[in-house]
Amino acid sequence: MPVNAEKEITKLWKAKQGAQGEICNTYYRWREFALGLAGENADPMTVALDAAEAFGRYIGKGMLPRLNLLKGDEAFIGMLAKQFAATWANEGAVVTVEPGEKPTEAVIRCKRDTWPTAAKTFDVPMEEVARTREKLFESMLVDPSVFFNKPLAIEMQKAIPRGEGEWVFKLYMKEQ
Repeated sequence: MPVNAEKEITKLWKAKQGAQGEICNTYYRWREFALGLAGENADPMTVALDAAEAFGRYIGKGMLPRLNLLKGDEAFIGMLAKQFAATWANEGAVVTVEPGEKPTEAVIRCKRDTWPTAAKTFDVPMEEVARTREKLFESMLVDPSVFFNKPLAIEMQKAIPRGEGEWVFKLYMKEQ
């Protein structure tokens, strides 16, 4: 029986997009539940930032087996930036990685992100979306920084939820 490749690819693509949308929706459902447990006086931003920190630490630990220093610091930063981009792309974002101004810098750009749209559905302020992404990425660096004994940092330079048209993060190794 012949296979209609275009039909199969379309079916898989739609399934992938559905799964990506559920990642965001599940997070925001979790957020609503956590705020309910925390009580009326809980600060939604604090709950969200605490969650981003916890999630980031686990994601960062998962990145360790795919990183190494064998090709030097410049290649290490490139590998790390690609891991960040891959994690984000799995959530449905359109992400690219570019070299930074210095050899131990990389720029991560995102032109399309599903999180702000999902946040609107759950009435989450856009500033919370921006700050949780920043906290998530900062937390993802904790274990790689310690494990490889490299002072790593990431800075958010632009954010879609702030109306800046794209996300831009600079990932770099701090001067020692």
